[in-house]
Amino acid sequence: MAQMITSPRGTSDVLPSDSYKWQFVESKLKEVCERFNYSETRTPTFEHTELFQRGVGDATDVVDKEMYTMQDKGGRSITLRPEGTAGVVRSFMQNGVLTGTLPVRSYYLLSCFRYEKPQAGRLREFHQLGIEMFGSPFPDADCEVIRVAKTALDELGIKKVRLELNSIGCPKCRPKYRQSLYNYFKQYEDQLCDTCKTRLEKNPMRILDCKSPICSGIAANAPVALDYLCEECHDHFEDVKRLLSEAGVSYFVNPSIVRGLDYYTKTVFEFVHEGAGAQGVVCGGGRYDGLVESLGGPSTPAIGFGMGIERLLIVAENEGIDFPLPSGPDLFIGYIGDLGESKTRSLVFQLQCNGVKAIYDINHRSLKAQMKYANKLRSKKMIVLGDDEVTSNSAILKDMFSGEEQTVDIDPARLAAAL
Repeated sequence: MAQMITSPRGTSDVLPSDSYKWQFVESKLKEVCERFNYSETRTPTFEHTELFQRGVGDATDVVDKEMYTMQDKGGRSITLRPEGTAGVVRSFMQNGVLTGTLPVRSYYLLSCFRYEKPQAGRLREFHQLGIEMFGSPFPDADCEVIRVAKTALDELGIKKVRLELNSIGCPKCRPKYRQSLYNYFKQYEDQLCDTCKTRLEKNPMRILDCKSPICSGIAANAPVALDYLCEECHDHFEDVKRLLSEAGVSYFVNPSIVRGLDYYTKTVFEFVHEGAGAQGVVCGGGRYDGLVESLGGPSTPAIGFGMGIERLLIVAENEGIDFPLPSGPDLFIGYIGDLGESKTRSLVFQLQCNGVKAIYDINHRSLKAQMKYANKLRSKKMIVLGDDEVTSNSAILKDMFSGEEQTVDIDPARLAAAL
């Protein structure tokens, strides 16, 4: 016997017993986005590697360690997308979307790929909802994007989350902050992990995001970006906080939030769940006002977030949220004898073409076994066709939950109307 092939490490199957939960979450997220006037964008699963090197930042762990990069048959360097924003920016620039009416609001549901240690809520192939708004520099945009995330979490029934907020400045004020971080961490260079020793020279802000206990302990007393904001960034952050308060959105200022990608500027935020352990961040995002320009487009302010579907499902389970079970077939048709089977086969197909969720047993079991099968499928109603029913063109329609029965015409249109 040949050895069974298993799924690659860090990937996960979504089986029929769980797919209804994914469908519920995804449909709710899409509905919330569309209510806020965000339209769906779909981008390729892979892009030219340069897009992520320039967009995400070559000093990040994502680009430096985690990307799935390969050469195609034409010798081009291709990378499976590690996140969604850079691809959307590329698409909008290439297709002239950003030259139209602004702001542009968009959302996406997609899979991303990062080579990292698999653990609960962190897989090598993972799925996320993302939204992006292009073309508004105003704090109203920050507030709106945060409200989209909060509304989605609220309507999924997730309660034990808190919004954490920070500002990491802009190209005007960040150089002074980076220099202060460099001066601070330089004192402890011999204690830093090897990765952070490299970060010290490339981008010392990344050290703030290190999960090493030693590095995070050193970072706890590092200078904070809020103390180095220019007047514009300071006023922007104050307005964001004011607008959130006016909208009734509670928040905590967390000076240690920097996010993991280099393109962020000004506002950064996370929604953190108190019961999800190390993977408590279920949503994170912020401004990236310089990203479009860095990829060759016009200067375009932008803001967005990413929300992990796997983490949402873990959080929902942690909170004991019950997702609505998928409905069973509208109608199960049982049969007796060759005439009943032939009519059943034809009738089921006609009903399905008319929009009815109908099914029959294709394994030719006994009528008793067919009825057990109908119960396992959670069928709403059932009829049984034999010689008499086919001849009279009528059958007894039984409600599988209430037990009520009625005689119905088995003409496809009339039967569909009786359901």
